[in-house]
Amino acid sequence: MAGQRGIFAKGMMVAVPAALGVAAIFYAGRLKTLPEPVATTRPPTLVRVITLAPTDLVPRVSGYGTVAPVREWRAVARAEGEITAVAQPLAAGDIVAADTLLFRIDDTDLKLDLANIEAQLSASRVKDQTVETSLVLARKDLGLAQQDLTRQERLNTQGVVTAAALETSRRQELVAETRVTDLENQLKLNAAERDVLATQRGSLERAIAFAEIRAPYALRVTALDADLGQYVSRGQVLLAAEGTEAVDISAQFPIGRIGPLLRLAGEGATVTGLGARVKLPASDHAVIWKATVERVGDAIDATTQSAPVVVRVDDPQGQSVAGERPPLRRNMVVEVELFAPKRAALVVPAEAVAGGTALVVSDAGTLEPRKVETGFVSGDLAVVTKGLAAGDRLVVTDPSIAVPGMAVKPVEDETRKAEIAAEALGQAPGAAKPGTGMGGGAGGGMGGGAGKTPEAGQ
Repeated sequence: MAGQRGIFAKGMMVAVPAALGVAAIFYAGRLKTLPEPVATTRPPTLVRVITLAPTDLVPRVSGYGTVAPVREWRAVARAEGEITAVAQPLAAGDIVAADTLLFRIDDTDLKLDLANIEAQLSASRVKDQTVETSLVLARKDLGLAQQDLTRQERLNTQGVVTAAALETSRRQELVAETRVTDLENQLKLNAAERDVLATQRGSLERAIAFAEIRAPYALRVTALDADLGQYVSRGQVLLAAEGTEAVDISAQFPIGRIGPLLRLAGEGATVTGLGARVKLPASDHAVIWKATVERVGDAIDATTQSAPVVVRVDDPQGQSVAGERPPLRRNMVVEVELFAPKRAALVVPAEAVAGGTALVVSDAGTLEPRKVETGFVSGDLAVVTKGLAAGDRLVVTDPSIAVPGMAVKPVEDETRKAEIAAEALGQAPGAAKPGTGMGGGAGGGMGGGAGKTPEAGQ
């Protein structure tokens, strides 16, 4: 009995697992469908946008150049002698006013020569008086001789006077006439001699005037090569200086970047008609000078492929303010900004339209790519001519994943809009980077000013 129960238990140990396996296979088809997943939704991605609207823009382009004086002058000795007087103070860097006596050269010898000429002129005038007195007497003598000849001729006709006596009278008349002619010629020679002496006197007076060297206009001394007591020869350079009334800056602008600026300025606009200002970036503010465009250079730089535009700043010394605006000096590197008249345009951040594509938020709240065209790119800003319109919501920051049609939540970036408006008028702080300008690509040059538009800065 016990053996039967053991066999039964062993059989059950085999049968039960086998039955479970068959049951699992039988119900496997019914268990293959998975439970329905729970639906989940992602929140819209936040993006910063600006709603486009026409913005006041002062189109401008920046270049860099060095300051040079409009006029340079050298004091050259035109008389020989010892320097007897020198202006005080007179050293490199000093500014002297127009007509200031810079040097006086000893002119004693010249004045002695002039006194000699004056004495000769006085003697010539006295000689004239003597000759004129003799001429009066000679003319009277000639008159008497002519009367006597007339009488002798009449008597000779009557047969009273011989031919010999008549010839004697004629000879006396010729002698008297010769005397008058000699005296008249002497007066003419005296006059000619006085003309020569007057010319010599004028030359000496001119040389004496050269003994004083005066500043022809307001000057800044750059080099002093003579001093008191020094003997100088004719043609020696005594001083070098430059005019302070104006300076020129020849700034380099890349080829092709001024053209778009002229087109924005209007039909018939020329480079010389553009506004201009000169800026010297400082740590806390930009120093600005008024300027005018003088001319366009004709030489293209072979290395940088840029063309020079020369602007002029009048009275840079008078515009200087101690501690705020230094005077423009030779070889200073400054920024030159050319600008066109203010106009309204769709101004956007340049990075938002990089590559000719922009992202906007549609009315349905989804991302929408747009093909755009820019007519003017300068620094951080670009002017859109096609592809965008007023009222479009332009994405100004790239979302982490930009998929056309994806849902986004736009957030108006008022701070960025204010920055764009200020920078478009040249009020944004900071200076333009070297080599920037304008064009259809990665231009630049819309560096900030000093809290004013270029017009106001002018």
